[in-house]
Formats: sequence, structure tokens, C-alpha cells
Amino acid sequence: MRHRVAYRKLGRVTEHRLAMLRNQATALLLHEHVTTTVPRAKELRPFVERLITIAKRGIANGGNGGAPHEEAAAGRALHARRLVLQDLVDREVVSKLFDTIAPRFADRPGGYTRLLRIGYRRGDSAEMAQVELLGSEFNPRAKAEGQAKAEGEKSKSKGVGGRLRAAAERLRGGKKADASAASEAAAATEAQAAKRSAGRKSSASRKMGGSSKGK
Repeated sequence: MRHRVAYRKLGRVTEHRLAMLRNQATALLLHEHVTTTVPRAKELRPFVERLITIAKRGIANGGNGGAPHEEAAAGRALHARRLVLQDLVDREVVSKLFDTIAPRFADRPGGYTRLLRIGYRRGDSAEMAQVELLGSEFNPRAKAEGQAKAEGEKSKSKGVGGRLRAAAERLRGGKKADASAASEAAAATEAQAAKRSAGRKSSASRKMGGSSKGK
């Protein structure tokens, strides 16, 4: 019986499970959103929020009613950074956590992430979820909404008015093509006529020159 057993095992041993959560936490803090299955997302949320809380405590000024000592504040920040480095190996992600993400949630007492169910995965029908940081302004359905909007515009253009506009554009294009073809044909005929007249003049001059030489 699993009485009083915390956390989900996710079908993995402890080392593999921790490595997976650390990798997903790194990706979430770096990109501010990650797509995974619902059980993994539910385990990832408290893991990441604990790291954000540690970073908030590290950058907080604190103190007993007065300005904190600079060395004490630096020591707290260093200690918090080392605690986070135990789970996050990427130093750039750690710097982003302390410089950007933690100050963003300075006045928020927990609940830094959001879980959105986005459907089922093709193949095994596993329920998928989108985990994102609050304030990331990421829309997981932006691509689908854009495609739906494009399809709606296409359907509108296929109406009676759209068909009439398309026919008018085709007629205009045909008239322009006919006019350009006619102008090109006229230019070609004029060039051929000029060549013929020039050839006739040259032949006449040659005949006249030959007759004078014979005389």
C-alpha cells in the first residue's frame, strides 16, 4: 500500500527522475514554457517553484527593521545561488533566474507557474500539458488560431463577392496581357518593315553602282 508516499515515481528510478526534472526545469526557466505530459508537469511545478523561492530569498534585502549589512546580504545571495546550482547546471539559466525571473515574482507569494492542458498526444494518447511561467505571454494555441484565421479568410474570399473580385482581376490581367502582346507584335512588325526597307535600299544602291562601273 502507498500510504503517505509522496511524489510520483513516473516509472523511473530516483536518479533518472531527478535528472529528468532538472532538465525540464532548465528548459522551463530558459524558454519560460515547456510541453510535457500531465503527470510530469504536475511534478515539475513544485520543483521549479522551490528554485524560484530560493532565488527570491537570496535577492531579498531582509533584516530586522533596518538596512542589512552588505556582507550578510552578499552571503545570503551566494548561498542561495549555490543551492540552486545543485539542481541547475547551466550558469546562464541561474543568472537569468536571479536577475530576471526572481525580481518579477518579488511581490507574489507563490504560484509562479501555470499548467494548461492542450490535448492528447498522437500515438499513445497521453494527455499533454503546457507549463509556463506567469507573465511569459506565451500562447500555446497561437499556431492553431493563425491557421483557423487563414482558413476563415479563404472561406470568405470564396463567397459571391470574392468570386466576382477574382474574375475581375483575371479579366484585368488578361486585358493587360493582350495589350502588351499587341504592342510587342506591332513593334516586331515595324522592325521587320524597317529591315525590309533597308535591304531594298542597299540592293538598289548596289545595282546602280554596278551599272556605272560597266559603262
